[in-house]
Amino acid sequence: MVDRNPELGLEQVRALTHPLRIAILRALRSHGPATATALGKRLNESSGSMSYHLRQLEKHGFVEEVPDSGDGRDRWWRPAFGGHKVEPARWVDDPEPRAIVGVYQQHVVANHHERAAAFVTQQTAGEWSRDWVEAADMSDFRLRLTPAQLMRLHQRIHALVESFGKYDSPGAVDVTVQVEAFPLRTRPFTEEES
Repeated sequence: MVDRNPELGLEQVRALTHPLRIAILRALRSHGPATATALGKRLNESSGSMSYHLRQLEKHGFVEEVPDSGDGRDRWWRPAFGGHKVEPARWVDDPEPRAIVGVYQQHVVANHHERAAAFVTQQTAGEWSRDWVEAADMSDFRLRLTPAQLMRLHQRIHALVESFGKYDSPGAVDVTVQVEAFPLRTRPFTEEES
């Protein structure tokens, strides 16, 4: 597997508008290579459904068969690359691609929520030590920025996060850093709402 984060083309984004395909990629990236049967059990889907979606992901370059694996009957799959990027601004002026990217982004938002909710559930159940609970963060900042300032902010955040990617210390576990920074439409309360 090549560990890179390529920018996706529109047809690749379209392939990820099915939430199960995003779930398959997440499972393979988080837990390592698997067969369609193993993925089906983990994601509560049939192995036939998994096989179909894995072939679609392979067609668009997201997954690849693990060479020299399995017993010849079961195919083992792995991600073709470590992550990916989607740049919605590329398609902002064209309604059809903009809609496709919007569907994909809705799945990403749902995925972010699912991961955060799972952590809170695990934390509540006592599955994480005090050190991990203290280290975790779910902050919300409200800033007044121009588009250029927001761009600089996200470039600096990405550079900082990527600088930590070189570490693999004893006791380290996989950590997700979910960055969402976007403008808000606000309007003052009216007298009728008061």
